[in-house]
Amino acid sequence: MLRVNSNLVVITGGPGTGKTTVLQELERRGFACVAEVARQIILEQVHARGDALPWANTERYCELMLKRSVDSFLKHDPAYAITFCDRGIPDTLCYARLIRSPRESEILEACRVNRYASRVFLAPPWREIYETDAERKQTYEDAVRTYEQMKLAYQDCGYELGEIPRLDTASRADFILDHLPG
Repeated sequence: MLRVNSNLVVITGGPGTGKTTVLQELERRGFACVAEVARQIILEQVHARGDALPWANTERYCELMLKRSVDSFLKHDPAYAITFCDRGIPDTLCYARLIRSPRESEILEACRVNRYASRVFLAPPWREIYETDAERKQTYEDAVRTYEQMKLAYQDCGYELGEIPRLDTASRADFILDHLPG
């Protein structure tokens, strides 16, 4: 069954592109925002000494990403006001492709039946702000590769992409609000 929630607007991109900071700005302005499931999984797994981590058991991590992403999508009422999502289900497709997971067809089906707003906002790689941390261990070059795969994943799922310009946080939030679909 096809489930469309055009009030869920995805903001995505490779790691370290400032998207979470932009989401915090949108939240400060009164918009509802959904946290990134990938970081939540990493924090939980590290705390529980689990291995479903992108640097340990990539398949288990991918499985949890898919489950949590779909659960997050389903719990948001399509009648509710615009809600911004820090990543979406196609991010799991991107990750699956990067690790060459055998789950790609299962993830593509989840992407096909759970549809966000038609325009997805993509934050491009930005060397000047890129930093690693306890949950983000990729090099800048890995971040660029992830961005390119992310772009393809969302295009393959039929989304229109709006690239967020490399500007200050408030201007990036303004850009998103000025270019919302519909």
